[in-house]
Amino acid sequence: MAKPRDLDPRATLRGGLPDRYLTPDDIAEMFEVPLETVYQWRKKRTGPPGFRIGKHLRYDPADVRAYVDQRKHADATAA
Repeated sequence: MAKPRDLDPRATLRGGLPDRYLTPDDIAEMFEVPLETVYQWRKKRTGPPGFRIGKHLRYDPADVRAYVDQRKHADATAA
């Protein structure tokens, strides 16, 4: 049986929230963008909110889901 870390983060987020904090690499893979884009989003405060644990950047899956829902809602009302 596959452990949550072995699963594709995009499939895990679609099927339910992962049971761990996400890394910048997870976010880049999930949104199919370069890792540098994730760091630029953080710098410009335009992407999902992240937080630091020591020197490590992490993302709460619930915050990522809320960010996606917010973006979907904003796009739907703009159309």
